[in-house]
Amino acid sequence: MSWKIPWGAALFAIAFAVPFFGSPLYTYLATDVAIWALFAISLNLLVGYTGLVSFGHAAYFGIGAYTCGLLMKNGGVAFPWAFLAAGVVAALFAAVYGYFCVKLTKVYFAMLTLAFSWISWAVCFRWNEVTGGDQGLFGVPSPNLEWMKVLPLIGSRPPSEYFHFLTIVLVALGIWAARRIVESPFGLILTIVRDNPERAQSIGIDVRRHRLAVFIVAGALAGFAGALFGILNRGVYPDFMNWTKGAEVLIMALLGGIGTFYGPVMGAFLILWLNQEITAITEYWSLVLGIILAALILALPAGVLGSLIDIGRAVRQRRTGASAPPISRDSAR
Repeated sequence: MSWKIPWGAALFAIAFAVPFFGSPLYTYLATDVAIWALFAISLNLLVGYTGLVSFGHAAYFGIGAYTCGLLMKNGGVAFPWAFLAAGVVAALFAAVYGYFCVKLTKVYFAMLTLAFSWISWAVCFRWNEVTGGDQGLFGVPSPNLEWMKVLPLIGSRPPSEYFHFLTIVLVALGIWAARRIVESPFGLILTIVRDNPERAQSIGIDVRRHRLAVFIVAGALAGFAGALFGILNRGVYPDFMNWTKGAEVLIMALLGGIGTFYGPVMGAFLILWLNQEITAITEYWSLVLGIILAALILALPAGVLGSLIDIGRAVRQRRTGASAPPISRDSAR
């Protein structure tokens, strides 16, 4: 009898329960991991499912953060509307940038996405009157979450934890939406485009249109993640859309396993947790973290979760003594 572990529900329950069992530090860390997990999954829609390696995905993360921060701080807009606007504006920029990017492939696509990210960073870095320039937009207000006091279980917790619960729910909805896309006929077409774009084109699939569509969706999800990240840090800064942020989230996806859906979640957790623990041990944390990440990537080329799936498949085949049916990492739960 075969059965599947509901990884999505399990991860949601674990993340949601952190404040009940952990310290405020680990509550903050869990919130941070959740936001980066959504960011990494949005990138994985491009890299893992469509075969488009983007070096400039941080642009939409930063655009979403600035949109939400500016509306809440300078416009007095309530969080729900500012949050929705963050995703919409990021999607609009992704539509404009993506229109040009999807015309190219491979390294040319990657470099053009990086160029657009640099343009976005330069505008935010120099536009002092609106974005605060190199000083950033500090003092982004926290959303009014007093209404959560009436909720069972949550209402009895300190108000400082309310944003964590809200973030976990919003991130879960974003991941659920990404999962539905991956499992839909549209998601199947994306994998066909990834594996053989020439053949996909020959059978009538508009490759560019599908690439642009997923580019926009990934941009919107990154914008939502950026909005939450800006509030968590009580400020938005130009480095949110710097190429280093894009490289960081790409490493998360690769480390966890771009051939799996939840691999980027594991990658986000590993990097942020290792960073937290190593920083407390040595001042040479960046060197130690780099060595550990390099060792993991070299030892597990399929990513941590992808390698675990391969090991599980091999163990099952050995126990049955026969060749087990292949398990698609794309549908790993």
